[in-house]
Amino acid sequence: MSSRPSIPSDNQGNDAVLTVPASLDHLRLVTNFVAQIASRAGFAPEQVHRIELAVDEACANIILHAYAGQAGGKITTRVHVQPGHRLVITFIDTGKTFDPDEVPQHDPHVDLDNLKVGGLGIFLMRQAMDDVRYEFNVAGSRPDEPATFNRLTLVKHL
Repeated sequence: MSSRPSIPSDNQGNDAVLTVPASLDHLRLVTNFVAQIASRAGFAPEQVHRIELAVDEACANIILHAYAGQAGGKITTRVHVQPGHRLVITFIDTGKTFDPDEVPQHDPHVDLDNLKVGGLGIFLMRQAMDDVRYEFNVAGSRPDEPATFNRLTLVKHL
């Protein structure tokens, strides 16, 4: 398990990969990793901040809900840059599956005193990013992937 960014050899050379233990202690490492790539890709500072918020929330959800304290879990973050077009961030975990459609949609007009716990992270990710996709029980097809896993993909256009 690597906590140092690695760049695999692919045909375009623009994927970066970081695998870390699924613990809150590693959130900052993952957000910094993605933020540096987003900055180099040409995103404005305020957009990089939005990307960081979404990445932090995505990883926290994986750690707290998918793994829920289960030891030995890990999160693999793959960042793909399409220069001048978009940034694609993919998180892979082998924790408990999650269906975001089962979480009630957040109503931004609800008073804080009446706000229900849960679902704000999904709302935040959807507000910060251009596309958010969840897939569960995905069959691994690459040598560096588990046999089956969950995949969360965040996309931000330039």
